[in-house]
Amino acid sequence: MNKVEIYSSPLCGYCHAAKRLLKKRGVEFEETNVLTTPGARATMVERAGGRTSVPQIFIGGKHIGGSDELHELDFDGELDILLNA
Repeated sequence: MNKVEIYSSPLCGYCHAAKRLLKKRGVEFEETNVLTTPGARATMVERAGGRTSVPQIFIGGKHIGGSDELHELDFDGELDILLNA
C-alpha cells in the first residue's frame, strides 16, 4: 500500500474529515502538524505547488489535494487504485 501523508492543523475541520475517512477505510497515514512542526508549512507549500491551505494530502508521494479531493476520489472508487498502485 502506498504511503499516505497529511499536512494538517488541529484547528481544521477539513483535516478532521479527511483523517476520519482514512481511518474509516483502515488506511494508515503519517500526519504532520503545520502549527507545531518547524518548517512543515513551507515544505507543504513547496510540495503542493503553492497551495497554502490544510489539509494537503499525498499518496505515494503524489499530491492529491485536500479533503474535498480525497472524498471525491473515494466516491469515484479511485482512492483504492491510488492506495494500491
